[in-house]
Amino acid sequence: MKSEKHSDLSPPSGNHQLRHRSVNKSPAAQAAGKLIRPAGVVILIMAAYALGYASQQPIFSQPAADVLAHSDFSGLQCSDAVSTGGVRRTILERVFGSRSPWEDFPPPHAAAILHKEWSKGWGSNAAVFEHLINQVQPKTIIEVGTFLGASATHMAKLTGNLGLKTQIICIDDFRGWPGWYDDEKSLKLVNGDSLLLYQFMQNVASANATESIIYMPFSASTALRALCEWGIYGDLVEIDAAHDFHSAWVDINNAYRVLRPGGVLFGHDIVWEGVKRAVHLFARIHGFQVRVDGEHWILY
Repeated sequence: MKSEKHSDLSPPSGNHQLRHRSVNKSPAAQAAGKLIRPAGVVILIMAAYALGYASQQPIFSQPAADVLAHSDFSGLQCSDAVSTGGVRRTILERVFGSRSPWEDFPPPHAAAILHKEWSKGWGSNAAVFEHLINQVQPKTIIEVGTFLGASATHMAKLTGNLGLKTQIICIDDFRGWPGWYDDEKSLKLVNGDSLLLYQFMQNVASANATESIIYMPFSASTALRALCEWGIYGDLVEIDAAHDFHSAWVDINNAYRVLRPGGVLFGHDIVWEGVKRAVHLFARIHGFQVRVDGEHWILY
């Protein structure tokens, strides 16, 4: 501690008495001071508390910029579009070493466990698929959230009936979700593997759609980023993955980057509050209208 040069006990200076008299207060003022002091203390305490509380809260100095930053997915520059005929070839080269994943399928450890066909889904045969395929006549369809492939094989059938040579890209990690189990047909776990990918492949093979359907077994963000980098775009892009707001928001924004000009972005589960919020927020920001078709949403 720093030492003081002068003691507090030093004799008073000549004008000490004058200074002392100048701060004397009348009895009324002293009484008022006694009343004011506690109130002042309380005010100081409250002010200090308010300052301390405020210092722990987020400071939104640029609220508009903050909101825009959360909706900015433009950091990655997408490549020029590959030819329609090069879509499948590009994915086979980049993901599967140029070999069809259906070669030598199924592997021995899964062959005896797989169901010949198990195409469980939700809204997979809804009229919206036929409506949009007839309208758009798509050459490439990107589906985010595939599960066992029920809607993908349905779309393959619809495009085939129209004589279209459409390539359908299915994006899913094929893990289902924690705790999911179907009492009717769930597969037995093999070393912790639910075998949903193999069952999806089995369903595609049973539908004779192995040439029109290709898949990317990754998270939605990872796969959509790759398509952007490779220049693969969809004429129809469907979002049917997680139902919470943040997941749906990210999926919609990432999928919009790989939507071909003139294409249609649509999805399932508009009845879920998180999905509904994400869809309508995206539409407001980008100037779209939302049309609801059953449990599906369409941006136009």
